[in-house]
Amino acid sequence: MSITVFQRARIVDPSRGIDETGSVIVDGKKIVAAGASALNQGTPEGAQVIDCAGKAIIPGLVDGRVFIGEPGGEHRETIASASIAAAAGGVTSIVMMPDTDPVIDNVALVEFVLRTAKETASVSIFPAAAITKGLDGREMTEFGLLREAGAVAFTDGRHTISNALMMRRALTYARDFGAVIAHETQDADLASSGVMNEGLYASWLGLSGIPREAETIPLERDLALARLTRGNYHAAKISTAMAAGAVARAKADGANVTAGVSINSLSLNENDVGEYRTFFRLTPPLRTEEDRVAMIEALRDGGVDIIVSSHDPQDVDTKRLPFADAAAGAIGLETLLAVALRLHHNDDVPLLRLIEALSTAPAKLFGLPGGTLRPGAAADLAVVDLNEPWVVREADIRSRSKNTCFEGARLQGKVLQTMVAGRTVFSA
Repeated sequence: MSITVFQRARIVDPSRGIDETGSVIVDGKKIVAAGASALNQGTPEGAQVIDCAGKAIIPGLVDGRVFIGEPGGEHRETIASASIAAAAGGVTSIVMMPDTDPVIDNVALVEFVLRTAKETASVSIFPAAAITKGLDGREMTEFGLLREAGAVAFTDGRHTISNALMMRRALTYARDFGAVIAHETQDADLASSGVMNEGLYASWLGLSGIPREAETIPLERDLALARLTRGNYHAAKISTAMAAGAVARAKADGANVTAGVSINSLSLNENDVGEYRTFFRLTPPLRTEEDRVAMIEALRDGGVDIIVSSHDPQDVDTKRLPFADAAAGAIGLETLLAVALRLHHNDDVPLLRLIEALSTAPAKLFGLPGGTLRPGAAADLAVVDLNEPWVVREADIRSRSKNTCFEGARLQGKVLQTMVAGRTVFSA
């Protein structure tokens, strides 16, 4: 077995509350030591030694909300291409959404994803299964069988379940199987034909808006049902101060509730739509600057638990259209860490808390291995230069689709090496 020693690194491990200079020793697939005291026993004989002075080592990121085209939309993204993009962004584990064609709503499809990932992916892929068959909100899937097959959570992906009884049953069944219900809330009637945040800017552009209430009304319902059922409820992508307040109240009531936020909602606001820039057509829509600041505060204070890329590849045919006709969604696996590091460089969120929300917390939430540099854990890690500047260029994007919100953006913080189970899957 090969031994690798990363020396003189800044080791950031939220699972142990560590932010210190030291070494990480990887033996085969496992971490055998990580921290300031790692080299007290000396460098193991025959080890490959890498000097990481000025660099940080973090647990590999765990991205809890990733849309992939395969099966059915391989022209947008395959499991293999998503994993290459993930590795370049320091992401070692992906929770894959069931919004495929066909939908991941039966055991055969879960097994297909796991088999394809094993054969083609360079990072760990964990499928989430649909709550309802065909994502149509009417008939529940077989939670027990899907869980047994390897589904790590249940979600209807981009779809919001309008039927309260269906959501109550889903939370109850998921609780019995120890599973999480992850739900993205947008009231279809209130959102109607809206394409961006409702407000003055939408009026100036002549675009129909989506009010904040479209997010919070179904969310409040779900939180009430989480209290009722004592099920594990995860608000998949919240974007408003109102939603953050609702989640905080539910947590204070003792409900088993967590919340995620898209990196886009932490780093962009409605003004970024500019002159009808369709790459900024997202779900939920980019909100006001006040909402963005509220999401950062909720993240810092623990009201929001995890950050997701909400990676959603769309090809030219669905994006190069009038704003109202363009598909919603943006890619984000490769830029997730670097964009998040803006919050660290601006002193908005401490680095340890930031890495926790990107790695340790999502691993814990979905019951996945990873998110830690603890000795004995799988060697899923990223070596990062926290200060290296770089520019996002379309030519460098590894994802099959190029619909990034950050083309031309100057970012600070670059992944130099990514390891999954002790194997280097990316090296800059």
